[in-house]
Amino acid sequence: MQLTNFDIPKGFSSFVTNLGIKDNTDDFVLVKSEVPCVADGVFTQSLFAGPSVTISRRNLQDAQAQGIIVISKNANVANGAIGVADAEEIIQLVATETGIAAQDIVIASTGVIGRRYPIEKIRGNLSGIGTKLTTVDFEKAAVGIMTTDTVPKLATRQIGNVKLIGIAKGVGMIEPNMATLLAFFFTDAAIPKDVLPAIFRPIIDKTFNCLSVDTDTSTSDSAVILANGLAGEVSQQEFTQALQEIAHELVLKIAQDAEGATKVIEITVDSAIDYAQAKRVAKAIVNSLLVKTAIYGADPNWGRVAMAIGKCEHDKEINQEKVQIRFDDIQVYPYASSDEKLEQLQKIMSKEKVNIHVSLNIGEAAATVWGCDLSEGYIDINGKYST
Repeated sequence: MQLTNFDIPKGFSSFVTNLGIKDNTDDFVLVKSEVPCVADGVFTQSLFAGPSVTISRRNLQDAQAQGIIVISKNANVANGAIGVADAEEIIQLVATETGIAAQDIVIASTGVIGRRYPIEKIRGNLSGIGTKLTTVDFEKAAVGIMTTDTVPKLATRQIGNVKLIGIAKGVGMIEPNMATLLAFFFTDAAIPKDVLPAIFRPIIDKTFNCLSVDTDTSTSDSAVILANGLAGEVSQQEFTQALQEIAHELVLKIAQDAEGATKVIEITVDSAIDYAQAKRVAKAIVNSLLVKTAIYGADPNWGRVAMAIGKCEHDKEINQEKVQIRFDDIQVYPYASSDEKLEQLQKIMSKEKVNIHVSLNIGEAAATVWGCDLSEGYIDINGKYST
């Protein structure tokens, strides 16, 4: 999308460059606010979380940040103490060059696991960056955080004088666990620090945490929001709605761009005992390799959805005699499949977005999750990822 000044929050600057991690592509992004921001973040629960996650968690404990560093093409994970030292050194270099306090810098890193940063190159290329910051370029930043993404992902909203923008990256290793891929949100709204987490975290849980591409949780998942307050106060209800819309838009962009994907899958499960159950069942369906491959081939084998529901063996309340399964508005279960219905189902499964709706009919809760089909392209990309 083409951004204008109308879309850009006040008070942010940026610097995007190549640090030498990978040739001929930007791999370093710095976004700075001219004043300290109210901030919040959620991160992967992976037991192999990298230094970018552990350091950023620590630096956000006071709900304040002024800058975000993103290094792409190298995750800096599983490098032991030297990986931590490298990340801390990069933060200190940026702090010294820009005047931001080191504890007010968030760092994120994404890419190949188990490889050390080319720290000598990084030291040299970070020299003088404080003088290279320019009016923020979120489009360039969205490109700079990409790894195997094929398109940059950003979305904007405006509420009165307040502007809100989100950028994200992610196409594989996506099954967020209390976090999300990489996603960053910037706003000039004034949001109290005790209010921001209450807005931000439920939105992340019901958008990015409801996205799955391949059932694999990254070691580096990070979602961070900075609010510098330069445009003044805003209706919290309107702000929440705008942030929800941006997060949802970014989730769909990620699902569309997922590694090897040709179709987006949206699963809604309703009339469950509670939200957790509805989400659990929906995730079982969207994560099923057999469901994914059937949708890729437009094979009207709807029984794979029934199979996936049945895998939730701990949800004893689920009774197959009460369950209903629909693709768009075509009910395939409990009614027997006719040739006509299978032809209709095949057409539905040939669309770019396939909607599956399951009613458990045992409660009143509902959840929606998103994912994609599985094609040969996923194997092609990930069979050669590090080379």
